[in-house]
Amino acid sequence: MVWDIVEPFDNFTARDWQGPTDGGPVRIAVVGLGRFASRRALPAIQEADLCEATVAVDLSADDARPVADKFDVERGLGSDDFQQGTASDAYDAVYVATPNTFHYRYVKTAASLGKHVLCEKPLDVTTERARELVDACADAGVTLMTGYRMQIEPIVRRMRALIDDGLIGEPIQLSGKFSNRPPIGGGALQWRTDPEIAGGGALMDLGIYPLNTIRFLLGEDPVAVYGSTATHSPAFEDVDEHVSFELRFPGNVIASCTASLNAYPSSHIEVIGTDGEVRVTSAFGGLTPKRISADRKEIQSEYTGPIADEVVEEFDYFAHCILTDSRPEPDGRDGLADLVAIEGIYESAESGRRITLEY
Repeated sequence: MVWDIVEPFDNFTARDWQGPTDGGPVRIAVVGLGRFASRRALPAIQEADLCEATVAVDLSADDARPVADKFDVERGLGSDDFQQGTASDAYDAVYVATPNTFHYRYVKTAASLGKHVLCEKPLDVTTERARELVDACADAGVTLMTGYRMQIEPIVRRMRALIDDGLIGEPIQLSGKFSNRPPIGGGALQWRTDPEIAGGGALMDLGIYPLNTIRFLLGEDPVAVYGSTATHSPAFEDVDEHVSFELRFPGNVIASCTASLNAYPSSHIEVIGTDGEVRVTSAFGGLTPKRISADRKEIQSEYTGPIADEVVEEFDYFAHCILTDSRPEPDGRDGLADLVAIEGIYESAESGRRITLEY
């Protein structure tokens, strides 16, 4: 077979997941108006085609109203108002963007109100609580999607298509890395170094990106993990500053990953197969150009696609799933599976042993 890597990218930004929809737009309550919600999520919802923000929720109504006014959101509510179901007729779905440990209370409330849920990753801070959230949404008959926007990002979806089409043969080895240096030590991001709120450090915040993306590319869950963590800076004395981990998949496919909360910003994802390899650079870099390269005996190709805002894609995908009554690929069980792996990696880092996973 003669391979042409250019053809899959002719319509690079085409939404391969999108079909006809009826109704809409999906009205969303945005819960947690911190840095990401204000700088990325709310602007993305404004740009999206299939949804709109109608309610903004923060600790108090006084905190919520200025943000609501800025983004032309109809209602600004405090947390207690939301928990009590105030203005629940003004939204169809809830986007939870609070610090990690608070996901639980808002997802549970949304499910009790019969509202669909898009919850930021990680789904929660423990597998036990994540299972409760999955069950609560299933019992309520509402959609639960975990916020893995890389699964909706065009270049990652094209990468999976190339792998599925056999471009590189059978996947054998994978690698992923994500390092960054977010502001730490005071202010709104202090929670990232608090294990009770964040649930962990580099692994929970950044390592989860290559972990989930690799699972997405393979369509498999790891059967065993091995991990190691390191901390050098006093700012990270209670959580992992750096992490490396190995994922072993069925068929002895192995993935090696690293993540750091205190290093030069860099990211990539690479899959090496029996017949070739495919790699994406700046894979987790947000609004940056992403380059995909593929090597096989008869080809060596490289492609840089236009920047696609994966947050816009994520919200429209979520809304599309609601409007078509279809299950999102990054559903609640996807978020739970990552937490099973993460708890295994932390257990391995503490014990020095490879950990076999049970889901």
